[in-house]
Amino acid sequence: MLRALLSLLALLTLAACGAEPVWAPEERVQAARYVHDGPPAITLFTVINNRSNSGAHSGLMINGTERIMFDPAGTWNHPRIPERNDVHYGITPRIVNFYIDYHARETFRVVEQTVVVSPGVAALVAQRAKAYGAVPKAQCARSVTDILRGVPGFENVRSTWYPNNIMDDFATIPGVTTRVIRDEDADKNHGVLLVQAGEAPL
Repeated sequence: MLRALLSLLALLTLAACGAEPVWAPEERVQAARYVHDGPPAITLFTVINNRSNSGAHSGLMINGTERIMFDPAGTWNHPRIPERNDVHYGITPRIVNFYIDYHARETFRVVEQTVVVSPGVAALVAQRAKAYGAVPKAQCARSVTDILRGVPGFENVRSTWYPNNIMDDFATIPGVTTRVIRDEDADKNHGVLLVQAGEAPL
C-alpha cells in the first residue's frame, strides 16, 4: 500500500513539473515575424510582488534579426502571436505594451532592464532561447540564467531560481537602462487594455 502511494505521488510530482510543448506552424511564425528598427538588445522583464517585494516571474525579450519574447513557464499569450515552446514571435511595440500590461497591476510591478549588445550576441541568445524547449512551472528564472550564462557581456549573471537575483545581476552590466512600470488596475482587470480607441484588435 505504501509503495503504491509513493508511486502515485511520484507520478503526480512529475506531472506537476512537466512542461507542455507548443509548436506553431512555420507559416504562422514567418507571417508574424517582426523586425524592430532599434539596436540589437536584450531586455529582462522582472515581475515583482508589491506587498512582499519578492520576484514572481522573469521574461526575456531579444531584439536581433527579429524581435522575440522568451516567456518561460508563463501564462501570457495571444491567439495572433505564435508560440514555440515559450518563445513568442511578432513582438511589435503594441505587443510589448500588452505583455507589460498583462503583468503590471495593483499587486505587481514590472522592472524592465535593457542592454544593447552586438548582433552576434543577440543571435546567440535568440538561438539558445529557441533551442531551450518548454519550461516547467516555477523554473522561469532558472531557464533565463541557463540561456544567458556564458554569453559575452553576461558573465555576472549567476545561475538562480529567483527572479530578483537575475534582476540584481543584470543591474551590474555596463550600459544597462532600467524602467519601473506600475499599474493601479485591479488584479481582475490586468491584461485587458489591448485596443486603443479607434484601433483594430490585435
